[in-house]
Parts: sequence; C-alpha cells; structure tokens
Amino acid sequence: MKKLFLFLLFSTLFFTSSCEDNDDRIFCTDQFVYGLNVIVLDAVTGNPIFQDIEVKAVDGTYQEILELVPSSEYAFVGAGERAGTYVVTVTKAGYQTYTSAPIVLTRDECHVIPQSLTVNLQSN
Repeated sequence: MKKLFLFLLFSTLFFTSSCEDNDDRIFCTDQFVYGLNVIVLDAVTGNPIFQDIEVKAVDGTYQEILELVPSSEYAFVGAGERAGTYVVTVTKAGYQTYTSAPIVLTRDECHVIPQSLTVNLQSN
C-alpha cells in the first residue's frame, strides 16, 4: 500500500511538472490606434497652430490629410492602424513649408506602434 501511495504521488508530480503552459494567446483591444501624432507649434511663440493648416502624410502612393483632435495639445492624427514609412508635410499661409524625414511606423500583433512628431513652423 505504501508503495502504491508513493507511486501515485511521484507519478502525479511527474505529470504535472512535465506539462507546459501553452497559453501563448494574445488578447488585443478593440481600440483604434493612430500611427502618427503631430503637434504643430509657432517656432517663435511656442503656441500651437491648428487653424487653416494642412498636415499631410505620404507613404509611397498613399496620401492622407491628418485630422485635428482638439485636445489640450491640438494634435493632428493619421495613419490609423497602418504601418509604413511616412513623410509628413505641414503647410500654412505665412509660414515656411515643413517636410519631415521619413518616419517608420511598425506594428505588433495587435496595433500600429504610434510615433509622435512636434513641428516648429518658421514664419516667412
């Protein structure tokens, strides 16, 4: 009886310790993530510029005018859930046009990884 008990004990320990945790599931949120977040400031005053302005993102043949999110920082957002290599152009009358270096947006298993850009526009 004692041998049977020890056998059951050790076999239970062996089988439970040899089981692997194969719970590698990834749980994604339903949140829609914008890849580009652009804040435009006046280079002299540091004040946000958000009226009568165009913020455009280009990735090859894909083009998108970024949308203003009237938050406390007045961010322009775009490239929603879209990985790629973007060049951002900011134009406003009375200011020099700004063109960014390429911005690479990657993604993980669920969403695009956001990149932020602050543009200091110089007046003409």
